Amino acid sequence: MALTPHPPRRRLIVLVAIGFGILAALVGVGLYGLTLAPSPGAGTPAVTPSTRDAAPVAPSPMETRGAPHAIASTTDAEAFARDAAEALITWDTTEFDLTDYAQVIVDAGDPSGVETSALASDVRSYLPTADAWSKLRTYETRQWLTIDDVFVPASWSDALAQATEGELLPGTIAYTLSGTRHRAGVVGTDDQETSRPIAFTMFIACEPSFDECHLLRLSEVDNPLR
Repeated sequence: MALTPHPPRRRLIVLVAIGFGILAALVGVGLYGLTLAPSPGAGTPAVTPSTRDAAPVAPSPMETRGAPHAIASTTDAEAFARDAAEALITWDTTEFDLTDYAQVIVDAGDPSGVETSALASDVRSYLPTADAWSKLRTYETRQWLTIDDVFVPASWSDALAQATEGELLPGTIAYTLSGTRHRAGVVGTDDQETSRPIAFTMFIACEPSFDECHLLRLSEVDNPLR
């Protein structure tokens, strides 16, 4: 289903209200909570005891020592997805704080603020808890991502076909990324490294809704759209 031109950006919040029709459609393809204006607490990843106290992402001034590399501005959705995925998975406990890495992702989110809270919750589920981060720091732990594949999932086409006018921002697209998550550190005097497969889906809105791409939501880690 073709997406219709989007009204002026000042009216975004009005036009992204959820309708029951699109909600039902998205539930059918596993997209519950990924429309543009979820009700409070709806559609966010389950917050377990291991993730509830993870990194807060409220805006705060960066320390003078700098901050992690920001996600590059672009109108290329796939390039944005790759860069955002690297920023989401890559961190080094010896360089920056947990909140610094979380803030980079939230800063690349919906500029209207509609999805900010939900995206922040998504990001917390991808990062270690504050306690775990402190322990990982004692081992000088760092993590990075090797991307194997980036593609638009078939189920996203189904969602677009069932969406009604005005329910999704024009230029919204989903990209599923699969690859390997690497983690390395120092145990005693020995360098150690582990790796495991990882996959997730990023929901992104670009032109004509925004002048550049922004991250709306994340799927649960290892539960991507296919």
